[in-house]
Amino acid sequence: MYCREHIERIVKECFTTYGGSQLDTPVFERKDILAGKYGEDAKLIFDLKDQGGEELALRYDHTVPLARYLAMNGAITTQHKLWQVGKVYRRDNPVMSKGRMREFSQADFDISGAWDVMIPDAELISLLCTILTRLEVGEFIVKLNHRKILDGIFEVCGVPTDKIRSISSAVDKLDKMSWQDVKAEMTVEKGLDPAVADKIGEYVKHKGGPELLDQLKGDATLMSNANAKLGIEEMGILFEYLRAYNVIEKISFDMSLARGLDYYTGIIYEAIVEASAPPGFKSANAFASSSSQPSTSDVPTPSPAPAPKKKAKKTKGEEEEEEIDESQVGVGSIAAGGRYDNLVGLFTSAAAGEGKKAASLPCVGVSIGLDRIFAIVWPKWVERGMRSKETMAYVMAAGDGLLKERIELVQELREAGIKSDFLFKKKPKLPAQFAAGEKDEVPFAIILGGDELKEGLVTVKEQKWELADGQKRKIQSSDQGTKVKRAELIDWLKSTSTYKEWATGKLIQV
Repeated sequence: MYCREHIERIVKECFTTYGGSQLDTPVFERKDILAGKYGEDAKLIFDLKDQGGEELALRYDHTVPLARYLAMNGAITTQHKLWQVGKVYRRDNPVMSKGRMREFSQADFDISGAWDVMIPDAELISLLCTILTRLEVGEFIVKLNHRKILDGIFEVCGVPTDKIRSISSAVDKLDKMSWQDVKAEMTVEKGLDPAVADKIGEYVKHKGGPELLDQLKGDATLMSNANAKLGIEEMGILFEYLRAYNVIEKISFDMSLARGLDYYTGIIYEAIVEASAPPGFKSANAFASSSSQPSTSDVPTPSPAPAPKKKAKKTKGEEEEEEIDESQVGVGSIAAGGRYDNLVGLFTSAAAGEGKKAASLPCVGVSIGLDRIFAIVWPKWVERGMRSKETMAYVMAAGDGLLKERIELVQELREAGIKSDFLFKKKPKLPAQFAAGEKDEVPFAIILGGDELKEGLVTVKEQKWELADGQKRKIQSSDQGTKVKRAELIDWLKSTSTYKEWATGKLIQV
């Protein structure tokens, strides 16, 4: 589908523009490679077993396979920019219309190596903003937080060390659930003291921009924590770089952002658009305050989003499973990532053996959900009457079939970079050729005639479409076309506005 190809092409162009080199990792790994890296999301890993009984798993993301690759190379491939586009797998409840599937495409860009603080992090956020702007996903926000700030908050609030990751996972649900439900998960399900949960609520309700850093710096209790202090200092540096990249207006410092994956160690971020949020998103996230003054009041309880419908229990022997009500599900974040400084070291340490020193390699990356973006872009693509195929020219013959001449011209056009086609018949009728070209929405019909070819001419008829009642329709015209010298045809086509705007995917000219 051209729209999907258009999305992937733009992403790859941006990856190479930012200096990336392509990498390709296997779609499955040994199960022990993936185990222990994803926290509570580990239950979504697809398990496999080969004929010999070896336990394998389909890759959950591109990050862990990349870390394994870097470790296998001795973690000495420093200061690299690597990207990969491919399928990943989640044992989840699929919602096809929202871009949530068990098999889906992700595009990752990662920077490895020891660089100066926050420069690669800012580079990746700039890359993400560039891609989303070029894809025209609509207004978007990149939510930022720092794992060290979050861990510092948990520590000063009194969260036991062994509960920090699980409580972090609960906090990460605040964009989908009310504070009351998240607090219940932390206290009832995970055994956290309600008083500690209330203290956490006072922090995670805040969001804003650089001014929020000043508020946190004024919190003596928080600044006395080494983790929080370091995280706040690094965020200050990051904001300065984001101003230089001219993307600061796209940023929201969101204290509730936690990212559930265990391997993150520093900056974390995710991109959202309004179209990617489920019903109730605004109310579920309404407690997030951008106030510059600390609040001592109880965290308000917003109205939760309508509960999804569940289907009846299955008969005995069948697994019970929630049915997803698609009307209550948003696409979710369309891109996310963060810094993972210790993940490569986990693999090198395991390979080196207990007690032996092993190399590590700091990394930071971003993952873009291509199917989720497609779910947002496709309705706009249809509404604007964009192209469904890339064929630019359809070579036809009037009268005698002129098959050899058609093949020669098509091949010449293709070698010049003009995507072309023709009807696979020796002596096709002209109406049948026009119908084939119109089906593919080809803008240039190039008509060959025996007499014209002797004169060194071809006829080019430019075909145009319009939107009528939400449907694309070819504009009927009495224009007989333009006579163009056969030797100058390629230059003539490349001089047209249609050719110059081809990469945009536009079919309807406004």
